[in-house]
Amino acid sequence: MAVIAVNTPAALAAKAATASIPIVFLLNEDPVRTGLVASLARPGGNLTGVNNVSGELTAKRLELLRELVPSVARVAVIVSPASLAAETTLRDVEPAARAMGLQTDIHNASTSREIDAAFASFVGRRPDAVFVASDPLFTSRRVQLANSAARHGLPMIASTREIVEAGGLISYGSNVVDAYREVGVYVGHILKGAKPEDLPVVQSTKLELVINHQTARILGLAVPDKLLALADEVIE
Repeated sequence: MAVIAVNTPAALAAKAATASIPIVFLLNEDPVRTGLVASLARPGGNLTGVNNVSGELTAKRLELLRELVPSVARVAVIVSPASLAAETTLRDVEPAARAMGLQTDIHNASTSREIDAAFASFVGRRPDAVFVASDPLFTSRRVQLANSAARHGLPMIASTREIVEAGGLISYGSNVVDAYREVGVYVGHILKGAKPEDLPVVQSTKLELVINHQTARILGLAVPDKLLALADEVIE
């Protein structure tokens, strides 16, 4: 028997509930920093799993955004303050933006209504693009985000392909399908008798770049050939 936890709150709840049943997690946050494991190499206890590379890619996402939207100067950053990933995003986005000569406006949104409020505020302080932090809330509200960005005529970059499939412009982040495959492999090991404490936390390093070419055309953006060649998928 094994428990699968697909985000940090779920993993923390599972850890609090049992110290004996093996738990395999899939997280965007650092499991050491959140107290789930003792170290990546030697987790200890009854938890191990897969750590998606997400917050660490903040600077790269800004670079990709500027490559696709060369005129960008001000970026609205939407984060969920209730998320552990928000701390990583806020730590990384402002120094990365300053290094690129970009200004950032931080907008907190933990509900659907607050997402609407964030976009409504853009009327008074018009950004050139929107940066959506990694968070399950935003993935679940992907249609709302894509529709809001389209209504305001704003390019939007995110960490998950689902937001781009819904109409966002571009995403760059871990390949979720590959990460789930890694989770399945670990569950298989545990069901065959392996102990979580002996299975190092896997760092998911398979990244994907997804571009919505149709959205780019609607926004009047020409996608550079270099980005089209680098993209793992181009949605037409």
